[in-house]
Amino acid sequence: MTTTTPTTPVNAPQGPPARPLGKPFGRSRLTSRGIANAVVLIAALYTMLPALWLLLASTKNADALFGSDILSFGDFSFGRNLSDLFSMDGGLYGEWYVNSLLYAVVGALVGSLISVAAGYAFDKYEFRHKEKLFGLVLTGVMVPPTVLALPLYLVASNIGMVNTFWSVFIPVLFNPFGVYLARLLSSGYVPNEVLEASRVDGAGELQTYVRVSLRMLGPGFVTVFLFQLTAIWNNFFLPMVMLSDQHLYPLSLGLYTWNSAATVSPEYYPLVVIGSLLAVVPLIVAFVMLQRYWKSGLTAGSVK
Repeated sequence: MTTTTPTTPVNAPQGPPARPLGKPFGRSRLTSRGIANAVVLIAALYTMLPALWLLLASTKNADALFGSDILSFGDFSFGRNLSDLFSMDGGLYGEWYVNSLLYAVVGALVGSLISVAAGYAFDKYEFRHKEKLFGLVLTGVMVPPTVLALPLYLVASNIGMVNTFWSVFIPVLFNPFGVYLARLLSSGYVPNEVLEASRVDGAGELQTYVRVSLRMLGPGFVTVFLFQLTAIWNNFFLPMVMLSDQHLYPLSLGLYTWNSAATVSPEYYPLVVIGSLLAVVPLIVAFVMLQRYWKSGLTAGSVK
């Protein structure tokens, strides 16, 4: 008895060829990468275009600035604008620059020391109502600085400190967000075993903090410092409320004053533009010089 094997006709319709495994996944990954690169490129252009405009506009005089000739290479007036900037109104811009450096750099340095010490104490020590006090610190983080400007003015007015250097300098020393961040950084950078070993060796609490903990908190300290430096450098509302003497103005308030005067005296416009360009330089220098510290500081405490 013979069996017949069924055969498929030659002209029978064939199914679609099987797709190689992995191709759709590879295509979707390339598409996702292209979309991500496009988003990053758009974000970079959105960030850099104002800075590029500021750089180009600082080389133009008032006529070219309002004549839509910013992209042209004619009327290069950078040197003249720079000279006029430091000579206008008796050299007020130089005084504003020094004031901003004092407010921001010295204020951020002292304020960071206070914030790091407070955050370290909240992390490593136990005392009564510790969490309640830290809750007050978190409440301070949520309060906008502009809300505190008027109460600070009333306090400064009662003690006769309005329109002085200290009326702006002292309030910026205390930063609730810096205390909160310092506590997180302390828990990530300073192991309790190291503190116990230091105490066993006979070191006191202050000596342990200065010689051991503060050194281990170096990247965290730089991170807090840069946050406070940026906030104080861009501080505008508090000086506007506290100060009436132009010789005490920071850059933010001084450039605002010139920009308001430019509606009547257009010669101020090029000075405001080049003054704004120079005002960005200290922040760029600070971030470039300290980037290797603050990058590691931002990731501290993320992994236990």
